[in-house]
Amino acid sequence: MKNNNNLYKLGIFVFVGLLLLAGAIYIIGAQKNLFTPTFKVSTVFTNVSGLKVGNNVRFSGINVGTINAVQITSDTTVRVDLIIQKDVQKFIRKDSKTTIGSDGLMGDKVMTITPGSSDQAQAEENDFLLSEVPTSMDDIIASAKVSAENIEVITDQLALITYDINHGKGIISKMIKDEKFASTLNTTMSNLQQGTKALGENMEAAKSSFLLRGAFKRKKRAEEKQQKEADKPVQKPIVKQ
Repeated sequence: MKNNNNLYKLGIFVFVGLLLLAGAIYIIGAQKNLFTPTFKVSTVFTNVSGLKVGNNVRFSGINVGTINAVQITSDTTVRVDLIIQKDVQKFIRKDSKTTIGSDGLMGDKVMTITPGSSDQAQAEENDFLLSEVPTSMDDIIASAKVSAENIEVITDQLALITYDINHGKGIISKMIKDEKFASTLNTTMSNLQQGTKALGENMEAAKSSFLLRGAFKRKKRAEEKQQKEADKPVQKPIVKQ
């Protein structure tokens, strides 16, 4: 009876093991597109930025294939072979482009394919797709470093300006702290406003003057005439049949 129990347990263990093995084969096969029709295309980069065999290939944000091979063909060229699901082939065009991105900020590298132009023929088996240079993390870090340096320079300049203001240097400091200078500035602005007002009054008086009235009227008539000429509709030439 004890031997039968052991055999029963062994059978269950073997059965569960086979189920797990079958599930693993199915999952790996689905990821590697072993159970679906596929076609192959290739692309070329100067730098694959850490892309490796098995990474996903995406089209419109959907995983449609995997990287099949990454091979150095020269000192400046790296060839990448892609295995893509056959039912996606009709959406990939001859002018579709490939680029390398990341699955999240620190995730695995992925290959992205753009749709291309609708008037172009679809990509065929073993076609080469155009590639776009990816933005590497080194480029992002270098750009951030330049921005940080610029911010540091601006901060230093603002600190100097603030120091001058606090120690009474420069016109801004005088405007803020020197009451006499501020009063003089207010008086100057007031004089300018009064002068502008007086100039306007003088112009009105000149228009009323007997000696200058005719000149202003002639100028007004000339302006009205120009306005009428501008508003006059343009007559289209009559074509005799």
